[in-house]
Amino acid sequence: MKSIVIGVIGADVHAVGNKIIEYTLTNAGYNVVNIGVLSTQEDFIHAAIETNAPIILVSSLYGHGEIDCRGMRAKCIESGIGDVLLYVGGNIVVGKQDFQEVRERFVKMGFNRVYPPGTPIDEALSDIRRDLGE
Repeated sequence: MKSIVIGVIGADVHAVGNKIIEYTLTNAGYNVVNIGVLSTQEDFIHAAIETNAPIILVSSLYGHGEIDCRGMRAKCIESGIGDVLLYVGGNIVVGKQDFQEVRERFVKMGFNRVYPPGTPIDEALSDIRRDLGE
């Protein structure tokens, strides 16, 4: 059973979506390692290392995800998990911005998948299965 690390990054305490993600991925047969809210990049990375997780799924709802996620790919590389798949979704930027531009910024930061606000977890689940070759 493959592990997926999930959590809410930064000073964000929005737990409901996090629980929905956990529930859906667990029911889909994954070992979900939920590090909870108020999580740092290091929290995600350490959990991925400990569980040999191929995916880290970062949630953010309070709008500062872009700031909270900067440098995460570099930290993954430094930690020896440079090939981990990084997913991010939610309200990840402040204000109304063109999502294609937001997506491009996160891809440049090293994220493999970037989801706009309101994306159903089922869409991410399809991507997870595809990315893991299932």
